[in-house]
Amino acid sequence: MTNTQALPTTALGPDGTRVGVQGYGAMGISEFYGDSDLAESRATLERALELGVTLFDTADVYGAGHNEEFLRDFVRANRENIVLATKFGIVRKAEDPAYRGTDNSPEYIRSAVDASLRRLGIDVIDLYYMHRKQPGVPVEDTAGVLGELVAAGKVKQIGLSEVTGAELRAAHAVHPIAAVQSEWSLFSRDVENTVVPAAADLGITFVPYSPLGRGFLTGAAPIGELPEGDIRRTMPRFTGDNADRNAALLAPLRAIAEARGLTPAQVALAWVHARSAVHGLPVVPIPGTRSRTRVAENIAAATVELTADELATLEPIAGQVAGNRYADMNFTAVGRE
Repeated sequence: MTNTQALPTTALGPDGTRVGVQGYGAMGISEFYGDSDLAESRATLERALELGVTLFDTADVYGAGHNEEFLRDFVRANRENIVLATKFGIVRKAEDPAYRGTDNSPEYIRSAVDASLRRLGIDVIDLYYMHRKQPGVPVEDTAGVLGELVAAGKVKQIGLSEVTGAELRAAHAVHPIAAVQSEWSLFSRDVENTVVPAAADLGITFVPYSPLGRGFLTGAAPIGELPEGDIRRTMPRFTGDNADRNAALLAPLRAIAEARGLTPAQVALAWVHARSAVHGLPVVPIPGTRSRTRVAENIAAATVELTADELATLEPIAGQVAGNRYADMNFTAVGRE
């Protein structure tokens, strides 16, 4: 497939790879946000690629392998135009759907990469992330194992997710890290404390996930209209008084959107894209959607430039957000917040 719309590109890691400045997060196709129309989801992937998206992001844990399997035909059909990222490190239990553990052992990593390659039907993974750090396992050891996968030709570049600035530096000293992925949005800016400066210093690309605050920044109803089984029903920012307080924070976002003829989601994404110039590093957000209309809307935001006054108006929002990102903050790196 040939791209019909030029999306600006940026660097992904030190090997010369270029990707569109906005990527695509595929997680929601398989679970967490209610049922999916798989035909529309596939059409959405095709539309994203057509509009210039090249970085497509998945993980072995999404749908317990379903997400990688679903992407298989799409990736294989468009392999030369796609930079495929997947992840390892989060483990689940079939008998306990709510369980989330971590495993960074060398044996697990080696088995996980082979399993992902089989599900995806490809010979090499373009970008392989440690999804979460396992407590007690030095990140330097994990980087060493990932470096072995690069040497073996199973992985082209490696990344880390939800780490601290110190962990990022320690891993990069063992093997070059191409990208770091963490939540970063108008609602979540703690990464700017140590992780973003470390990435900028080391020349590492930052890949913000949930750049729309898991949909909160689109202006959609926080909780009442979420389907049963939607993971956001368990997240503190979407529940009780927190939901009402956070919804009130969207007023300046809505005002800017109305004045500019944009949607709140486009303003929120434009803010994330602006972080690249503010902090001096490549930034490639990966919003997820299962709608062709929404993916086109999201991609259009990549070329929206907010004014200094608009950025100043949005500046206070993150400091006023009520509630943690997760109910169990042990699921993030110690010191990450």
